[in-house]
Amino acid sequence: MPRRSLLFSPGDSPGLMRKAPGAGADVICFDLEDAVAPGRKDEARAAVGEVLADPDFDPDAEVCVRLTAESPAADLDGVLGGGGEDGDRPKEGTDEVRLDAVMLPKVETADRVESVAALCAERGRDPAVFALVETAAGVLSAQSIAAADATDALVFGAEDLAADVGATRTDEGTEVLYAREHVVVAASAAGIDAIDTVYTDFSDDSGLREDAAFARRLGYDGKLAIHPAQVEPITEAFTPDPADVEWAEAVLDARDEAEREGRAVFQVDGEMIDAPLIAQAERILDRAPDADR
Repeated sequence: MPRRSLLFSPGDSPGLMRKAPGAGADVICFDLEDAVAPGRKDEARAAVGEVLADPDFDPDAEVCVRLTAESPAADLDGVLGGGGEDGDRPKEGTDEVRLDAVMLPKVETADRVESVAALCAERGRDPAVFALVETAAGVLSAQSIAAADATDALVFGAEDLAADVGATRTDEGTEVLYAREHVVVAASAAGIDAIDTVYTDFSDDSGLREDAAFARRLGYDGKLAIHPAQVEPITEAFTPDPADVEWAEAVLDARDEAEREGRAVFQVDGEMIDAPLIAQAERILDRAPDADR
């Protein structure tokens, strides 16, 4: 399914976590890192695990947990229910804890992604791994991070990157543009999703729409949201127009017919279609959840 919008929800707020699917995001991410104070990590881990184990909590969205950079193993044990008084024995109901994906912050090497995937495997899980690239070292290693077997998506974090390099954030965003482009190129080269950074002013709807549209033009597949009100504008920005979907379906139908007839060249509405246009059509339909393919 597409990952057009990813909504963060604080891991120490069960009420907000249960309400999060109502915003309509493609991915909901329960946050154990930035949104949770250091002294509340254990409480948040337990709260996330309780929500994810509730059989009544079964959203259509992909469900992700953002782990902490310092203690991903403890995060997984706290969420899944392991590591109690009986050693590593999981608590009753652990197998019922839903965990579609994990997000790892401040990723700077491919080994970091692989190590978290191994931690998940040790606990009998194989979630998608979202690698959050938000430091100078991470940006420079984006290609190898994206190419790691365990990486399903690269996520760009502009705010932490600006702090890391000492840049001043501006409305134009030129200070992070190189990194923003580098991350999406690395993701595309590896054939994985690229998810764009947050837009911090959740009261600025027009600014968000403009920023999301720009991210889509850069090649991003989706964007992070920090408030439910941001989900709809972001989802709309990354959803192809009906006319684009119609064109893409016509291109792939014509391609299939040409392949059956042994033709390498074909056209749609007078336009010669080549490999880049076929790839563009496939990408459009990947982003269109209701496409007829």
